[in-house]
Amino acid sequence: MVTTEQSVLRISIIVTLLLAAAGIIFGLLSGSYAIVFDGVYALTDASMTIVALIVSNLIVSSASNSASAGRFVKHFTMGFWHLEPMVLGLNGILLTGAAIYALINAIGSIMAGGRPLSFDHAIIYAVLTMIIAFFMAAYDRRANRIFKSNFVALDAKAWVMTGSLSAALLVAFIFGFLIQGTSLQWMSPYVDPVALALVCVIVIPMPAGTIKQAFADILLVTPADLKEHVDRVAADVVHRYNFESYRSYVARVGRGKQIELYFIVPKNGPAKKLEEWDHIRDEIGEAIGDESPDRWLTIAFTTDPEWAD
Repeated sequence: MVTTEQSVLRISIIVTLLLAAAGIIFGLLSGSYAIVFDGVYALTDASMTIVALIVSNLIVSSASNSASAGRFVKHFTMGFWHLEPMVLGLNGILLTGAAIYALINAIGSIMAGGRPLSFDHAIIYAVLTMIIAFFMAAYDRRANRIFKSNFVALDAKAWVMTGSLSAALLVAFIFGFLIQGTSLQWMSPYVDPVALALVCVIVIPMPAGTIKQAFADILLVTPADLKEHVDRVAADVVHRYNFESYRSYVARVGRGKQIELYFIVPKNGPAKKLEEWDHIRDEIGEAIGDESPDRWLTIAFTTDPEWAD
């Protein structure tokens, strides 16, 4: 039974590597560049999933203060959240780049008159890959109902892409097989490069959303919904405790949420014990919610607005 995000990624890596090897072998046997591309695409995805697994282990180990991350913590005292969007962005860029390169090769092959293809090997590979990919996508999504992990979500999306591409290739290969010995057999050499070109056109824009969100996290773009929620909480605290104003700074970095709140209190206000200030902090933390090892919350009180700006 799967219990952790890391175990899901490990299983995905193993299955992806097996499919990548099968894709390259079947592609060479059948003469299909589309299948070879499918294998190389899977190999690229597997390599990035390995990196994602390493980063995921670092994030979890750091949050739990385990000894495995202890030697790195002194160099990353702010945590490892910032590595997550970097890996997600790089993964999306590499997959898009591989698809663009394959599209260029497919167009070149079409212009050169296509290539012969052994459709029986190609059909067997496409059927097996489609079944396995959709099974893994369902497996990832079911597991991610618990973890809510960007890594597992991207992995599930990658499996859906793989399954969809395999289904498209299967249709093309069946068409090529059925036209053998007919008046349409002249189209046979073009089946593989045309199928590859169509697949690449579909694949290229798919990681765009992941890349966009990754860059937003890397650039510390403030998420509007989180900022509005924090501002509502802070404004209510200012009203209830008769503070003068507040300053809020919010960012989302991968799975991590970084929130800094500075409250400007009256200079001649009544003195409070440190315990009372801590009680107010606890109230604010509960009102903001989502308390977890992935929430970085800083709350400060000052009479000098310059400390907050």
